[in-house]
Amino acid sequence: MLHLEGSAIKDGLGRTVMLRGVNLGGSSKVPVSPDGATHLSAGFLDHRAVSFVGRPFPLDEADEHFGRLRHWGLTCLRLVVTWEAIEHAGPGEYDEAYLDYLFEVVRRAGEHGFVVFIDPHQDVWSRFTGGDGAPGWTLEAVGFDIGALDQTGAAVTHQMHGDPLPQMIWTTNATKLGAATMFTLFFAGNDFAPKTMIDGEPVQGYLQRHYIEAMRQIAHRLKGLDHVLGYGVMNEPFEGYIGWADLAEARAPVEIGAMPSPFESMLLAAGNPLEVKVWRRGLLGPKIVGHRLINPAGARAWRRDHEPVWRENGVWGCGSDGQPSLLRPDHFSQVDGREVDFLSDYHRPFVNRYARAMRAADPDALIFLGPQPVLEPAPWGPGDAERVIYEPHWYDGYLLFARRFSSFVGVDMLTQRVVLGPRAVRRSFARQLGRLRRYARERMGDVPTLIGETGIPYDLNERKAYRSGDFAAQERAMDRTLAAIEENLLHCTIWNYTADNDNEHGDQWNGEDLSIFSRDQQTDPGDINSGGRALRAVVRPYPRATCGEPLRLSFDARLGIFEYEFLHDPSVTAPTEVFVPKLQYPDACRVEASDGNWELDRANQRLVYRHSDDRSTHRIRITR
Repeated sequence: MLHLEGSAIKDGLGRTVMLRGVNLGGSSKVPVSPDGATHLSAGFLDHRAVSFVGRPFPLDEADEHFGRLRHWGLTCLRLVVTWEAIEHAGPGEYDEAYLDYLFEVVRRAGEHGFVVFIDPHQDVWSRFTGGDGAPGWTLEAVGFDIGALDQTGAAVTHQMHGDPLPQMIWTTNATKLGAATMFTLFFAGNDFAPKTMIDGEPVQGYLQRHYIEAMRQIAHRLKGLDHVLGYGVMNEPFEGYIGWADLAEARAPVEIGAMPSPFESMLLAAGNPLEVKVWRRGLLGPKIVGHRLINPAGARAWRRDHEPVWRENGVWGCGSDGQPSLLRPDHFSQVDGREVDFLSDYHRPFVNRYARAMRAADPDALIFLGPQPVLEPAPWGPGDAERVIYEPHWYDGYLLFARRFSSFVGVDMLTQRVVLGPRAVRRSFARQLGRLRRYARERMGDVPTLIGETGIPYDLNERKAYRSGDFAAQERAMDRTLAAIEENLLHCTIWNYTADNDNEHGDQWNGEDLSIFSRDQQTDPGDINSGGRALRAVVRPYPRATCGEPLRLSFDARLGIFEYEFLHDPSVTAPTEVFVPKLQYPDACRVEASDGNWELDRANQRLVYRHSDDRSTHRIRITR
């Protein structure tokens, strides 16, 4: 069983393990029945009578998919589950069939040699606010009419907008009324919505209690499976309105399309038609390109028997003339005269509450903790949860939003500065990932860093590769990302492997298409590699277990040159093992070692290396 020693993950033989894996899978965000692929609108609002049994794939396909992933050298699964999958029928009503199915998926993963950690996934709160995660009843419990969120500008949903959904517009939901309200109530309802109750219970405690108990249902089921490493806290949690200094000003993680300010959003949801600014984002940044009338019919996003939450809590109101006004523009930025900080004041306490509850169900569980992308984590210290793995996410931002590969163009995701030139881009990527590792060392107490999500969109250049069969651009893009991860000696799980990916609708969610496998590329089902995308970059040699401390790692995917250097630990007697994929070395390979002896096990795609004891630093080089 794997365990933590400082910033290292060790196996039972004392060797330092490097985890390479995948997120399983992209379509786990949506139900199987009725088909929840986001380009389909039928049955969308009937949110209680759904089933996620069959996500990430039917059980009769498990051996096929697990066998393929193991052949590609991947040994770690970040298994995507959603709160909705567990508790969609109503508060406290758990889907036992889904939990039974999930147990069987995880059990079979162990039979194939995988380690697993559970990812409680959400994007912008819920399917009904343009993402995935929380059940629909959570929105109804605070008074939302989920059928009116899209037309009132409280969310942009693929189902209501129609196909195709504008590229990456779903991310703007993070600051639209639906998701922003729910995140604020979940993390900080006690401070910012004290008048909002559900069944007589403060909204914050109610929502957190149900979320944690839903995840505990999984922990109770999986307890005792040694290959289950632990549990994530929440995928990419957003702060909602917490810390927003002026509710009359709009902001967003990405400015695309109509972007009302929070106050405008509140008025729209109360039934007021408004013209709002429309944004477009280019390489040089966002700019206003026009205005759009939102909610012309004057629909309400709130049920008739509910007062709008932020009016109820005094954020805005109507004067004697009936005209609405913003009463507290800084309502979410201060508590008792003190500036608030989302991560320190709200996220960290929730993480600790979650960790205590999960470990009451499974005392051995590791906790995987990551903020939303590019944010620094809150300082971690005595009294905070122990045995934590820092699990940030990182993507090639230009590639993700532009859907075009250029070796000359990159973006620093923290500073938002454009980087030009192939060498400069590669250096920038390595620096950005090194920054994440530094956060784990300096702010988290030197815990291990696992990049929980990284990957590339495969529908680059208007899906040209699907017509030509040439995935060279995707290979170069993925190689550039993974090389930066290797330079920083990081663990990672690639986003993603979607068993039902297709070229038309990708991962079946919001037009995204990041799966390293697609049935539409599978021309020969008898070939285990058929269906894989950009495998020349994805499938690469790496040290699975090292009898000491990794010092340097690199792989030149074009030339097939693998180089590795480590410092041995005299107390560890087990050999170092390196994954050596047949895909990179189909006929033979040349192995050079600084000392000692080695054995190449071609059948199991591994190099077993035993160093000599007359030196402390050892080097391995593999070439075609």
